[in-house]
Amino acid sequence: MAKEKALNEKEKMNPFLWFLFAIVIPVIIAITLTVVVFAVAGVDVVSWAKNTGNNIPVLSSLITTDDEAREKAQQESIESRLDAKDAEIEKVSQEKKELEGTVEQLKQQITKLERDLDAARQKPGQEDDKKTVKQISKSFTNMKGKQAALILEQLEPGTAYVILSEMSTDDRGSIMENMSPQVAAEITKFFINAN
Repeated sequence: MAKEKALNEKEKMNPFLWFLFAIVIPVIIAITLTVVVFAVAGVDVVSWAKNTGNNIPVLSSLITTDDEAREKAQQESIESRLDAKDAEIEKVSQEKKELEGTVEQLKQQITKLERDLDAARQKPGQEDDKKTVKQISKSFTNMKGKQAALILEQLEPGTAYVILSEMSTDDRGSIMENMSPQVAAEITKFFINAN
């Protein structure tokens, strides 16, 4: 009885092995032989299999045709060109930022040069003012000390200081000697602060 049970279990396993050896393996061998025979006969079996496989719903997703391969290659080419264009745009954007920085620096330089030009235009006027002050100072030097002191006392202390600073120390001393002590003291403060 135990032998019969073991024999029955072997028979139950045998249908799977029988199916494998009787159907699957012979079908694989038959397909392989058919492909070899057709290939030797000059039939393009691979193309026929791809075309037939694309018509079968489940297999069509697994098989790539020449058109699909071409589309994929074209898409990759377009993506690589887009990446190249993006890199070029980034480069141009960076150059734009650098040029904007350069333009800003040049604008600042122009502003500075315009200020320098304005200052240079004003300097000749200052030189004319210096000449005028020297001439007035010379006029006061030629006057008597008392008379020059009376006139300079009427001016603001800063203006009197500018005129007196252009004179020699002897002439300046004789004029300030004839001024009132308060005015002479204020003008003297200007001389002290100037040094």
